[in-house]
Amino acid sequence: MTKMIDDSIGVDISKDKLDCHRLSDGAFEQFSNTKSGFQKLRRWIGPDLPARVVYEPTGPYHGAFEAALADHLPLIKVNPKHARRFTESKGQLAKTDRADACALAQMGAAHALEPDAPVAKDRPILRELQAARAALIKDKVRLRNQLDRQQQRLTTKLTRRRLRQVVADIAELDQAIRRQLETCPARKRALRLIQSIKGIGAVAATMILVEMPEIGRLRKKAVASLAGIAPITRQSGKWRGKSFIQGGRKPLRDALYLPAIVATQYNPDLKAQYERMKAAGKPSKVALTAIMRKLLILANTLVKEDREWLEIRA
Repeated sequence: MTKMIDDSIGVDISKDKLDCHRLSDGAFEQFSNTKSGFQKLRRWIGPDLPARVVYEPTGPYHGAFEAALADHLPLIKVNPKHARRFTESKGQLAKTDRADACALAQMGAAHALEPDAPVAKDRPILRELQAARAALIKDKVRLRNQLDRQQQRLTTKLTRRRLRQVVADIAELDQAIRRQLETCPARKRALRLIQSIKGIGAVAATMILVEMPEIGRLRKKAVASLAGIAPITRQSGKWRGKSFIQGGRKPLRDALYLPAIVATQYNPDLKAQYERMKAAGKPSKVALTAIMRKLLILANTLVKEDREWLEIRA
């Protein structure tokens, strides 16, 4: 019978291998970053599961690891910047895969990190579709800029043709992402709730759910921090610096930008908040970021409470 023990395992993931360190006995082992390697890792861990298996996201190399082991191990994905700062705080200068795996295990134990919610089985599919969409968005911007500079009839015609195709491809991907999300009843319901907010359309709701699958399970501060739109205060003694935003998931911020602009015009509550901030002398960028934060926190609240947004009329 499987039981959980108070132990931590750190896993440093690279393209070809997994470097694993077990904190309780200092054991180290290396496995291939493949299905057979994942099976060997589970056998190495044994029937008694550790309280946490800590790893960092590594571009395209951790997706298969997540998908294969999320249902079997208490996985915890940590921010690489936080892991690096933890390592530096210990005075560790060595930078090797083995040392990194050890530091991840130590970090998990020191902070008593809790396992993440299981990753959806179709997460790799959604990631691939989203990556293709992001590439096409860049193509669209490039082609539009190119069109502004072109003067010859032929080059203009060819660029317009490519631009029409890119726009059509983006629309097709939007539909595919939406269909994939709606294969899960809970996500289909979440899409409806998020889209009920005045200012958030179908595409924006889809992108929010893709980029923040944890929505509905987060605290307010965590929501803003994950998106990188939480104001970071700077002060020391009597000195006060300007607050700023940093880090987070840029695609999520991008998905919120246009909805925030629309909300400042057509969502009465958020329009009033925006105008109050502007009247108080806040720069437009600061006020708009606050609206983005408000939209995301509101979306998280609606999904958590399973209710649609209702406009309060005087």
